[in-house]
Amino acid sequence: MSAPHSPVDPQQSFPKLEEQVLARWKEERIFERTVERRAGARRWVFYEGPPTANGRPGVHHVLARVFKDIFPRYRTMTGHQVERKGGWDTHGLPVELAVEAELGFDKKEDIEEYGIARFNAKCRESVFRYLEDWSRLTERIGYWVDLDDAYRTLDDSYIESVWWALKTIFDKGLLYESYKVVPHCPRDQVTLSSHELGQPGAYRDVIDPSVYVRLPVRAAAGPLRDGDELLIWTTTPWTLPTNAAVAVDPELTYVRARGGDKPHESGSETAVVVLAEALVERVLGEGAEILDRFPGRELEGIGYQPPFDFIPGSAYGERGHTVLLGDFVTADDGTGIVHTAIAFGEDDFRLGEEYGLTVVNPVKPNGTYDERIGDYAGRFVKEADRDLVDDLRGRGRLLRAEDYEHAYPHCWRCGTPLLYYAKPSWYIRTSEIRDRLLASNESVTWYPPHVKHGRFGNWLEGNVDWALSRERYWGTPLPIWRCVHGHVHAIGSFADLEARSGQKLDDAHRPFVDEVTFPCEQCGETARRVPEVIDVWFDSGSMPFAQWHAPHEHEERFRARFPADYVCEALDQTRGWFYSLLAISTLLFDQSSFKNVVCLGLILDADGQKMSKSRGNVVVPDEVLDRFGADALRWYFFTSKQPWDGYRFSLETISEMVRQFLLQLWNTYGFYVMYANANGVAPPPAPDPAALESDLDRWVLSRLSATVETVRERMDDYDATTAGRAIQAFVDDLSNWYVRRSRRRFWDGDADAFATLRHCLVSVAQMLAPFTPFLVDEIYRNLDPDGEASVHLCDFPVAAPRDEELEFAMGVAREAVTLGLAARGQSKIKLRQPLRAAVVVATGRERAAIERLADVVRDELNVKELRFAAAADELGRVEVKPNYRALGPRFGKSMPLVAAAVAALDPAGVARALREGRTVGIVVDGADHELGPDDLITAMQPLEGYQLEREGSHAVALELTLDEELLREGKAREIVHAIQAARKSAGLDISDRIALALGGEATLLDAARAHESYIARETLATTVSYDGADAEPVAIDGASLNIAVARV
Repeated sequence: MSAPHSPVDPQQSFPKLEEQVLARWKEERIFERTVERRAGARRWVFYEGPPTANGRPGVHHVLARVFKDIFPRYRTMTGHQVERKGGWDTHGLPVELAVEAELGFDKKEDIEEYGIARFNAKCRESVFRYLEDWSRLTERIGYWVDLDDAYRTLDDSYIESVWWALKTIFDKGLLYESYKVVPHCPRDQVTLSSHELGQPGAYRDVIDPSVYVRLPVRAAAGPLRDGDELLIWTTTPWTLPTNAAVAVDPELTYVRARGGDKPHESGSETAVVVLAEALVERVLGEGAEILDRFPGRELEGIGYQPPFDFIPGSAYGERGHTVLLGDFVTADDGTGIVHTAIAFGEDDFRLGEEYGLTVVNPVKPNGTYDERIGDYAGRFVKEADRDLVDDLRGRGRLLRAEDYEHAYPHCWRCGTPLLYYAKPSWYIRTSEIRDRLLASNESVTWYPPHVKHGRFGNWLEGNVDWALSRERYWGTPLPIWRCVHGHVHAIGSFADLEARSGQKLDDAHRPFVDEVTFPCEQCGETARRVPEVIDVWFDSGSMPFAQWHAPHEHEERFRARFPADYVCEALDQTRGWFYSLLAISTLLFDQSSFKNVVCLGLILDADGQKMSKSRGNVVVPDEVLDRFGADALRWYFFTSKQPWDGYRFSLETISEMVRQFLLQLWNTYGFYVMYANANGVAPPPAPDPAALESDLDRWVLSRLSATVETVRERMDDYDATTAGRAIQAFVDDLSNWYVRRSRRRFWDGDADAFATLRHCLVSVAQMLAPFTPFLVDEIYRNLDPDGEASVHLCDFPVAAPRDEELEFAMGVAREAVTLGLAARGQSKIKLRQPLRAAVVVATGRERAAIERLADVVRDELNVKELRFAAAADELGRVEVKPNYRALGPRFGKSMPLVAAAVAALDPAGVARALREGRTVGIVVDGADHELGPDDLITAMQPLEGYQLEREGSHAVALELTLDEELLREGKAREIVHAIQAARKSAGLDISDRIALALGGEATLLDAARAHESYIARETLATTVSYDGADAEPVAIDGASLNIAVARV
């Protein structure tokens, strides 16, 4: 007769097993069948945040992809249809930078010389360079997603949908061009949006020159006299050549002052400087002389000599190089007089507009000065800082210069320090819909919850207009055409463009789209496309509709799958993809495009350091997968902590999880298969708890139901961590309590035990299917060979009715066992040595529970009887001592008197008072003192001949006296243990019958004879002889026993 199940290899390599499972999934189309099986069911919608495949995937991509996988798998098993359309983010500066590096380019102009068409062709090639690596890793980790029909942001159909979105926003009056100060990367010559400054690495600590610059007034005016100097402060000396004006607060009090004990440049010690009164001591030091006080408004219009003469004041207009009033000026830092370079600061620019100043910008887009800045022309502005400071020093224009460490924004793509730079850009007026964005956010459930009104909500509260345009090449072209008279046309479809131009667009990218022109419908002049492309975050944020080419086609598909039930990415996407998704859907549809979002934290190394190649601490996913397997890595990410808390990646922790959980599950499964095969037990049906005789069977089924309840409730709330830990706790109960307590029943072929354990294992496999999809599919198929082709085609388990009273009773019994085993450990008496009795403190419901399960408790503790006590005090005597650490500082030299007073107390009464929350009184030196639980140390000393273990009001005492009968039985148990080891060494199967021969010392042989039937039953011995003197000897408690076993 063939075995009911395939044998289980106890040394199974999980990575090799996973490769076999992958091959079967592919051959049998398991993923596709899980989706097809749910056709017509209620949809549960998942949106894939598109990665860029122009670099190899890292371990952080594994984290994101397994969390994108687990909940769609779960929802599929709960009866939903879950389509999983993959996606690729293919545009943007990171792609361009990689191609530039390959071509040896170091500036934007190199691309123009090379040719935009050739350059973009290279970009198109590069974005899928590592597609095979991504696809292989995606499959290897068990992330089920449809990559055969993935959306790609470079496809013309996708771009056309994005154009529709932009035209819709334009038609609402929310897309506009404006001249503003924006974060500008001089290396890439591109504008950054405000949410890009929230990307990791955007702000870095740098040391810049901090300079206090003296600006002599041109003539006495208002409260100022000839020779007075306005004092300004800046950490960007490179902007001083373009100083247009200075700003003061009209209500702030300013002073004329001199001296002070802070360091001064030579020649400035006696200078009379003007600054905010509140900053005098901080800037000038103690002892500074205040000559006059006046409000800032009295300084308005006063002229001064600029720090450099490269650009005359007249170039800025009438108010050039004069004092202006600004509402942004404070006395929080600096001097209270703000240097204003209107081309390089938002507040500066706004103030310039208010006063009608002309914007003068002598800095080129590549960050170098133009010819107007004399000898500095052609130099990168940040590199000129030190020389500019020396120039000021040489002309006696410095009060002081020092280094200043602060966080400064950098390009998150290339690492170049950003310049705040006035330039024309296209914007989306998101600030105008701030209230709608906040309302959309209210409909979203965030994990963790604090992000909703914290990181993300605060971001929306401070929302500024979206800087949309980029002066680059490889991206979705901005669909705006303009004629020489400034008439603007937004194009929302290729058909519209063809109708206007008579030209069919074969490639929507630059430079081909740039060549398409048409007559302006307002004036007849030729309308040409503006040169910019758009922010790639607008690309990815358009995926809900653009992946379907909606609204140009498949509008019904989009509507049926909008909004998403679930999205998931790293926490930094609050200012990336999560924001663009919500902003675009609110702009277009006045609602969020997702309902639930799980944020993922950073992965650091085991020491909490950021992973980098230079540190040598980067984790290569393939190495982890080859060593431990995908299930182990998935389980680590799901259960080691909540995902948004971040990870300190540890291979040791993964190894421990394999040992503590995956191997425990595998060995429990292997135990079942081994005994089922040995007994010829075919897969039995699920048991009916009401028909089971064993409390243990009914208990484990009730525990299973409780676990199913918890797992469903937690998974419904996107809490894989708690759900996974609940399953692990159940598997531990199953292995270390149910199976261990039931071994004899499996040995005897108990049908209820087999049915119960198999049902539990199948249910665990089904619950774990979203977590560890490989291992449990192997377990399920072997345990249910006539069932579904895969566990992933099963429904998720549903909780059956529970027996909560039995769960309580087993919990009480296990607690008693835990205390009893701890007492065993303290007594140094082996567990195989029977004891006469255990005395358990229990009353009422708890006593009834232990009495119900008395056989279990007796067997676990290996005692002959159980007795009960009403209180722990009955099991020993209480000792009370003073806590010298607490009382010593209080009583000092009187501590001997305190000790004597405590020794005179009734220990039992003290213990009772402290348990009830009361204090204890003593008299020392004629004075009353109250002592509390921190002042006294209480300990329970067991009665003579007993070992006690206590926890709170619970306690178990073991009677330790051993008579000859108990000693013989203990030896018999040791003999059984030794024989089982001999069977294993002989390579015997668990079902093999043996002939047993024993020899050795008389005390052991006497014990064997006294318990011969027990030894024979336990070791499957058909005969027992005592002529084994020549057999292999073993030592038992210092005595020698010879054991010979032979298969019969």
